[in-house]
Amino acid sequence: MESKQKLLILTGPTAVGKTDLSIKLAKKIGGEIISADSMQVYRKMDIGTAKISKDEMQGIPHYLIDCMEPDEEFNVTVFQKMAMNAIKVITANGHIPILTGGTAFYIQALLYGVDFTEEDHDDSFRNCLYEKAKTTQGKKQIYKMLMETDPEYAQSVHENNVRRVIRALEYHHFTGKKFSQYNENQRKRDAIYDFRYFVLTDERLHLYERIDSRVDSMMKQGLLQEVKSLYEMEYDRSLISMQGVGYKELFSYLDGKSSLEEAVEEIKKNTRHFAKRQMTWFRREKEVIFLAKNDFGYDDDKILDRILELTDWSIK
Repeated sequence: MESKQKLLILTGPTAVGKTDLSIKLAKKIGGEIISADSMQVYRKMDIGTAKISKDEMQGIPHYLIDCMEPDEEFNVTVFQKMAMNAIKVITANGHIPILTGGTAFYIQALLYGVDFTEEDHDDSFRNCLYEKAKTTQGKKQIYKMLMETDPEYAQSVHENNVRRVIRALEYHHFTGKKFSQYNENQRKRDAIYDFRYFVLTDERLHLYERIDSRVDSMMKQGLLQEVKSLYEMEYDRSLISMQGVGYKELFSYLDGKSSLEEAVEEIKKNTRHFAKRQMTWFRREKEVIFLAKNDFGYDDDKILDRILELTDWSIK
C-alpha cells in the first residue's frame, strides 16, 4: 500500500507567534510553508492580515500567500485544492510541508479530505438569505436563526461571516440536520496524510495583551491607509475579503458610523473573540498536541526541540 504524504501542522490562535516559529521549524527540518489563513491569500491586504513579508520568509518558500485579488472567490474548497497541490509540489522537492495559520476549518478540510460537493437544489433559499444579509439588521436576523437551529455551530462562527452562517442554515434547511453534527462526522474520518498536529497556545491574559499590542502596531504601520486604499477602490462590502477583522471596523469609521478610537477598540475586541473561537475549535480536534508557550519559558528553541521529539520522521 502506498504510504501517505507527510504533513506537519503548526497552528494556534491569532497573535500567538506562529509565524516566527514556523520559519525556525522549516529551517530545522527542511520544510516549506503552506498558509492556512483565509485572509493572507489576498493582495493589497498586508498589514491587517499580519502577512509575512519577503524578508521575514528568510528564503523559505511559502504557498497560498498574496496570490489572489480581494474580489476573487476564495473559500474552503479553493483552499483545499490549492493546498493539496502545494503538498505534492513540496513533497516532490524532497521537503516536508508545514501547514501554518489559524483557520481551523480549512485545516480540518485538508487533513481529512472533506468533500464539499453540494447537491443540486433550488438556490432560492440561499439567495433569499444573502439578500437579507445585505443590511446589518439582516445579518443579525440570520445569525439569530442559526443560534436557534444550531447553537453549537453558531458559537464557532462570527455573525459577520455571512457565507459560513448561510452555509449552515442551508444545510439545515435541506437536510433537517445540524451543520455542527456534519462537522463532527467529518472529524471521525481518517486523515489522508501522515500528520503531526501542533497547536501553540499561551495564557489568555498574555495572549490578549499581545493582540492589543499588535493592533496598536498595525495602526502605526499604516492600517488605516491600507483600508482607505481599499475603500477608494470601492470593493463590494459583501466580499469575504472585506469582512476581515481590522477591515470592516475601519470601513465603519470611514463611513462615519464610529470614531477612530471606537473602531480600534472594536478591532481588539473582535480579534480577542476570534482567538477564543479558534481555541474552542482546536480543543475539539483529535490527535492534537498542545504546546503551551509558558510551559517552555517562552523559549522557541525548547518548543522546537519538543516538536522534533514528537515527530518521528527522518529529519534533514
